[in-house]
Amino acid sequence: MTNTLMRGSVDRPGRSLQDLVGFLGELKDARGHLYLEKQAIDTTTPSGRMLFQMLGVFAEFERSIIQGRVRAGLRRARREGKRLGRPPIAPDVKERIQEALKAPGRTEGVHKIAERLGVNPSTVQRISTERQDALSGKAPRREAQALTGGEKRPGPE
Repeated sequence: MTNTLMRGSVDRPGRSLQDLVGFLGELKDARGHLYLEKQAIDTTTPSGRMLFQMLGVFAEFERSIIQGRVRAGLRRARREGKRLGRPPIAPDVKERIQEALKAPGRTEGVHKIAERLGVNPSTVQRISTERQDALSGKAPRREAQALTGGEKRPGPE
């Protein structure tokens, strides 16, 4: 019995040529084949297997080109002094979050505080972690990255 896996396109299974070859090997071991609807490729035939691998090579090449362009754009933006990443929250909002977190007998969780103050729960969690680190004497996350050789990006202090 032969099973056929039908996919819309090679994009997802084709992250790299090595992944594609491994994926085809696993399919073959399981006595399966692949049919790609968009490209009309059927791996039951030698020409179908060849085209599948060629599409994977082109997909990997395209991803590499895009990654290079993104990295170049980020380098240029940093050179030009543009601010990257999440915009800083207003100081008064940060103060209100800190007050809510240190309120005696606090019953509100992170999600409730975030909802009440109109921010994302991850913002409240980040400020909570910064506060706990400061209380325990740990270096803030950005400073810890610099100490360990991690890339330090411009961002809210």
